[in-house]
Order: sequence, then structure tokens, then C-alpha cells
Amino acid sequence: MKTSSAGGTAYRWYVLGMMCLVYTISIADRYVTSTVLESIRTELHLTDSGVAFLTGTALAAFYVVMGFPLSWLIDRGNRRNIIAACLVFWSAMTALTGMARSQGQFMLARIGVGVGEAGGTPGASSILSDYFPTVSRPMALTVFSLGAPVGAWVAASFAGGIADLYGWRAVFLALGVPGVLVGALILLTVREPARGQFDHTLAEASPPLRETLRFLWQQRSAVHITMGAGLTATWGWGLLFWTPALLQRSHGLTAGEVGEILGPIHLWGGGIATLLTGWWLSRDSMADPRRIARMLCYGVALATVVSFVLYRTESLSLATALFWIFIPAINFYIGPCFGVLNNLAQPRMRAIFCTAEIFVSNVGNLIVAPQLVGFLSDSFAGGGEPTAASLRLAVLCLVPIGFWAAAHYYLAIRSIVEDQARATGVAVQPKA
Repeated sequence: MKTSSAGGTAYRWYVLGMMCLVYTISIADRYVTSTVLESIRTELHLTDSGVAFLTGTALAAFYVVMGFPLSWLIDRGNRRNIIAACLVFWSAMTALTGMARSQGQFMLARIGVGVGEAGGTPGASSILSDYFPTVSRPMALTVFSLGAPVGAWVAASFAGGIADLYGWRAVFLALGVPGVLVGALILLTVREPARGQFDHTLAEASPPLRETLRFLWQQRSAVHITMGAGLTATWGWGLLFWTPALLQRSHGLTAGEVGEILGPIHLWGGGIATLLTGWWLSRDSMADPRRIARMLCYGVALATVVSFVLYRTESLSLATALFWIFIPAINFYIGPCFGVLNNLAQPRMRAIFCTAEIFVSNVGNLIVAPQLVGFLSDSFAGGGEPTAASLRLAVLCLVPIGFWAAAHYYLAIRSIVEDQARATGVAVQPKA
């Protein structure tokens, strides 16, 4: 094993904080369209399926396609530089979204956001894996995943308030500028660490993409974790994509009023759930990855039951109470999945493994879920204007996917110990 070049503990946590900020900006820029979905749909005269394509599918199609070539570069080049460049680019394209005057201009700007964001999370996940040793990676990447609830809070509360005051276009301008500044700060203050310095196995040259994907397929637990994470995103974040529109239609709320309900739950509920998960994963007993897989399985299965009641009820007070269970549940799984998956990949394969998970997740929650719900809502509306009732019935069709996700986490238990040892060379003492 190489001598550590990751710097002291304080600096290691500084880098973790910066990568968490990258993830926060990514989530905020990606999901802010959900907050102002009804305003965009009304102004651009779109159906539910039409606005789903414009705000979700256009971004996701390029996000998932560009993820593999950018991850190929990340596994070979300077990750710090790639992360900074991607962040500056997608932030500039976020600002341009607010200047769009037609459906075509809006779509091109969102495509640009997707292209840039494709390098953010894989790069951050890979660089953090060389700042934290094997046993600490699930914990570190869980802290990193705080970017999801904080980013969702920004996209709901901050963006909702701006939209009520200045309109939906101002939201994208306000979110774009900070990302450019953070990108410059990363370039100036973050050091590129030595690859694989905490691992016992490290190839001198990065393997071809085909070899990496073959290794991923042979790591059966990695396949199940990837599928579980992707289906959890399809279920949870797919439901959340349509939640602001459903609340606005059902209860006559503005974007800002929806943000006042969802924003604090994202920040406090999602944030505390993520921190508690990180603390739990730092315990010695959780060094056995099978326990992490069990935690994911049971947590998602229970939250799926909650989501059925949540999206079935027409009571705003009951829905608000249940959001305090549902929203933490769709945040807690992100860090453990990233952490476990990085431990199932060899050091020069980690960006590709991360991208495979992101590919499955974002095809699900930004393409399949929005479009499926949009088409179903239009169909249930019978050719007329989409309503709260048509949208409610459509989102309920997503709920069973949560049980499918839980099944994959359960199946990962069988081989995860052996797969982790094969990838990292670090022996695990199971405590089943």
C-alpha cells in the first residue's frame, strides 16, 4: 500500500466539504425545474408529458450518455481539474436556462447542464475514495451525500421564494453564478491525491472500458447495489419530481408555499437522516458490508409502504407529516450505495462504477419516471387539461418500484463480502 498523500485530517474533511458542495449545486440545478414545473408548463403551453420531456428527459439523456466518456477521463486524468471545469460549465448553462425564450432554447440549455453534471459526481466520488481508507469510505460518502438534501432544500425553499417574487427565470440566474465561483475555488485549493493509496490492489494503467464493465458484471453484489440504487431513485426521486406540481394542483399553493413545506423537510429531515446514517456506518459493527445492504433493504421497503399512503391521501396535513418519513428515506441510501460501490471496484475503475449507478438512477428518475407519470397523467385526463386527480393516480403507479429496489439490496448480501475483498485486497471480518 502506498504512503498516504491525502494530507492531514482537517484538510481531508475540507476536501469532503468541497465535494459535498459540488453535489449540492448539482442537485439544486438539476431539481429546481420541479419547483417551478407548473409555471414552465403554463408559460410554454405544455402537457404533463411535454413538460416532463423538456425539464427531465432532455437533461438526463445527455447526462447519462456523457457520464461514461467523462468517467473514462476521470479514471485517467486529473480529477480536480475535471470537476472544476464541469462545475463551471453546467453552472453557466443553468444561468442560460433562465434566459431561454423558447422551448428549443430551454432544451439546449438543460442539455448543457446535463453534459456538465455528468463529470461532477463520478469525479467527486473517485477523489474522495483516495482521501479516505476502505473502512471509512461508506461514512465519508454518506457525508458527501448531504449534498442531496441540502441541494433539494435550495431547489425548494430558496428557488420557490425567488419564483414567487421574480418569476421562474430569475431562479436559474440566481443558482448559476455561485457554481462558477465554487469551481474556481476547487481549482485553487484542492489537491489531486495519489490513486489507490489506501488499497492493496492497484493496476498501474487504467483498464479499458470493456474490462471495467466486465469486472462490474462479475461483481454480482455491485450489480444488485447498482440496480437497487437506480430503482430507489426511480421510486423516490421520481415521486418527488412531480410532488410540487401535485401539491399546487391539489391545494392551490404557489411554488413558494410548496417550498415552505418541503424545504425544511429536505434540510432537516433529509440532513439529519444522512448524518445519522453516516454516524451509524462509522461504527465498528458496520465494517461488515452485509449489514449495510440489510439496512438499505429494510429502510426502503418500509418507506415504500409510507409512500403509498402519502400519495394516496388528499389531506395536506397528513401528507406533510408523512413527508417527514418519506424525504429522509430517499436521502439516506445515497451515501451507503456510493460507499459500498467504491469498495466493490478496483481503484482505477471507481469512476466508471459510480457512473454505472448514476446511469441507472438518472435514466429511472429523470427519464422513465417523469415521462411515465406524464404520459399516464395525460391519459387519465382523457385528452383534457391534466388535473390533480389524473396526476395523483399516475404517481401512485410508481410506488411498487420501491419493493423491487429493496429486493436487489437483499440479493447483494450473498456475495458482497467476497466481492469487496476481490476488489480492494482488504480482508473483511464478517459480523453477520
